[in-house]
Amino acid sequence: MFAPQSDRVALRFGDRSLTHASLAACAGSLARELTGLPRVAVWATPSLETCVAVVAALLAGVPAVPLNPKVGERELAHIVADSAPATVLAAPGVDLPAGLDSVPRRDVTLDGDDPGSFADPGDEAPALIVYTSGTTGSPKGVVLPRRALTSTLDAVAEAWQWTADDVLVHALPLFHVHGLILGVLGPLRRGGTLHHLGKFSTAGVVEALEGDGTMMFGVPTMYHRIAEEVGTTPALAAALGKARLLVSGSAALPVRDHERIATATGQRVVERYGMTETLMNTSVRADGDRRPGAVGVPLPGVEVRLVDDAGSVLDGAGPIGEIQVRGPNLFTEYLNRPDATAEAFAGGWFRTGDVGTRDADGYYRIVGRKATDIIKSGGYKIGAGEIENALLEHPGVREVAVTGEPDDDLGERIVAWVVAAGDAPPSSEELADHVARLLTPHKRPRVVRFVEALPRNDMGKVMKRALRT
Repeated sequence: MFAPQSDRVALRFGDRSLTHASLAACAGSLARELTGLPRVAVWATPSLETCVAVVAALLAGVPAVPLNPKVGERELAHIVADSAPATVLAAPGVDLPAGLDSVPRRDVTLDGDDPGSFADPGDEAPALIVYTSGTTGSPKGVVLPRRALTSTLDAVAEAWQWTADDVLVHALPLFHVHGLILGVLGPLRRGGTLHHLGKFSTAGVVEALEGDGTMMFGVPTMYHRIAEEVGTTPALAAALGKARLLVSGSAALPVRDHERIATATGQRVVERYGMTETLMNTSVRADGDRRPGAVGVPLPGVEVRLVDDAGSVLDGAGPIGEIQVRGPNLFTEYLNRPDATAEAFAGGWFRTGDVGTRDADGYYRIVGRKATDIIKSGGYKIGAGEIENALLEHPGVREVAVTGEPDDDLGERIVAWVVAAGDAPPSSEELADHVARLLTPHKRPRVVRFVEALPRNDMGKVMKRALRT
């Protein structure tokens, strides 16, 4: 799964780094201790230790469950019960929440010296279990086999002309597909380098790209902040213009931000389309037409189609339909959820729930969600149902509906429409803090609107489109 060992820097976090050879040595030592375990959790701080932990689990053939360090107590309890990790891997000195008290802790150190070989568990063996929010209920554990990781990383490498000479710069979290699989395992498979900024800032981007950085990954929230500054910050414009490739994902990048960055730098951002269950599906190629609003063509080995509401395949350019995907990039199952797994597929095709169109030359564009209950905010895909359930536990909330609305910075902001219980409604800040405590901070509502009643149809279902209008 990884490139041969070398003395080239593999990972750089601040002033700490590991070469490919030293990474293999310390990850190999840890892998010996993990071999035979059913699965492990990884407390995924932005650190060398997180990368070593994930690499060690992959070497040992043990599925790893990355945990968001900002996870709320409710989500953490569900993930621990659902995935039943045998141990949790964490950097020394990092405090873990009480929700992990029942899981034995194993500190990850960088002093191992065993780069030995390990048996290949096979392409279908589970590599990672990444939890993602659905439209209702608790997060589902997406079981990603090893072939999904390797096929996706090789496909994007071909599309982006990614080689061992590239130094990838990003500041993405390490508990989801974009930051961990593409952003960490991608450079390691190519034999190149990851330069992780720790925390996103335009100053950090300038420093990294003025140095040896050749590529940058980001989400639209990051590129929006760049777009806000790049026209008046010559150093930022020059650094971005020097990069070989700028890639945006996780949500649509507004055309206005595309154009502001292109005008200031001469560099157009490449967009791609993927999700936790499928990893990467399509991308604009490095040598292709980088047109704003388009997510490119299917990646090598991936089949993409559009279907109408009746399930009929839509041919040609123009029609809008649900995007369905088939290929080696697909997940195996939702952990412990056979019914949800079966419902997600239609004759071997994964039903993404996203709606899109296809241009005459095969470029895809994402129109939105087939359902109205997925909100893409700040690079995260968030289920409205989770937030509604959490808000309903607050004594000051009688009824609630959660929607998303456009936001220049976040892509979409979370809006809670609340029917208060009692004469003194809780404050917006109180409700936002309540959600952040139970779930995670990025799922808190950015706007709370109090209403007398929620609009409902004859069946009692809340009509969210009526709220938006």
